[in-house]
Amino acid sequence: MKAPLFQYRQLKDFAHKIFLKIGCSEPHANTASHVLLSADLRGVDSHGLARLSGYVRIWEAKRVEPDPQIEIVHETQSTAVIDGDGGLGLVIAPYAMEVAIAKAQKCGTGWVAVKNSNHFGIAATHAMMALPHDMIGIVMTNASALVAPTFSTERMLGTNPICVAIPAGIEPAFVADFATTTVANGKIEILERNNELAPLGWIQDKNGTPTQDSQVLKKGGALLPLGGDREHGSHKGFCLAAWVDIFSAVLSGANYGPWVPPFVSFLAPPPNPVGKGIGHFLGAMRVDAFRPTSEFKSDMDNWIRRFRQATPVSGHKQVIIPGDPERQIEKERLELGIPLSSKVVEDLGNVGKKFGVAFQTLS
Repeated sequence: MKAPLFQYRQLKDFAHKIFLKIGCSEPHANTASHVLLSADLRGVDSHGLARLSGYVRIWEAKRVEPDPQIEIVHETQSTAVIDGDGGLGLVIAPYAMEVAIAKAQKCGTGWVAVKNSNHFGIAATHAMMALPHDMIGIVMTNASALVAPTFSTERMLGTNPICVAIPAGIEPAFVADFATTTVANGKIEILERNNELAPLGWIQDKNGTPTQDSQVLKKGGALLPLGGDREHGSHKGFCLAAWVDIFSAVLSGANYGPWVPPFVSFLAPPPNPVGKGIGHFLGAMRVDAFRPTSEFKSDMDNWIRRFRQATPVSGHKQVIIPGDPERQIEKERLELGIPLSSKVVEDLGNVGKKFGVAFQTLS
């Protein structure tokens, strides 16, 4: 059965109203709904409206402050540490990126570490904030421990994504947004909702044995670092995830490793925290701090075109540049609508009923 389509404005307005209902200010509700829907537009359905009920549940569990007093607690001319006051990461991360951009405008580069935050949605939305300023955006975040390091049965790290957004001239921007695991947890959640098996190399059971059971995380299993196993380079994925964890949390004073609080409300945060909330790390680099912007953009155009012209393997039309698939999906979904699975539609309907906000099941 084909998933029903919904218009972007319809879904954004619904999310905006729900964020207002839980106590967000008008500006914060607007920012949060924008970030959430940007994931659906770009085809990253695991981080879009499917997570709205999750944010509501952690609010109900009193684990998120809907009206946070976001504060810079330490700074230099080019760096800052931000305390998010337990607010929505959907709101805190854009604020932090604005600080990084402002510092880059003055100093050439700006770097911001964040503590006391929550899940910040899709990383690309925050990194791409730098593009209109002719800057490179770099964003990363740690997350609750679902990932077993190479040779471990114990979950120690999150999916810990990294995103880099680089401006070009005539060509679209280069936007690489990826988890440091073989697959993002949201993809496992989608498989679980659809009762489907996971490909081998994505997950392992509680004993460290590879499995295809998409329910395995509920049974003590773990996600695997990028690479899947040692023979395919999982130690490199482990290193990337560790780097993100240290930059996001050890540097900011947030919880790190197995102490990062979970997004789901039915799991209590780990005892004896080592910091405050979840951590992020965001940076902005002014292109003209390195070379003339026009020259850089011209070379980026040339870089992108040459890679697109690389001889493709059989069965593929051309090499894909990071950001291409999401850009195409966004164009289609703005025109045709955003598909939502029946389970997500049902979930959103229940959220709407809880707050007296109508969710239309037909677009």
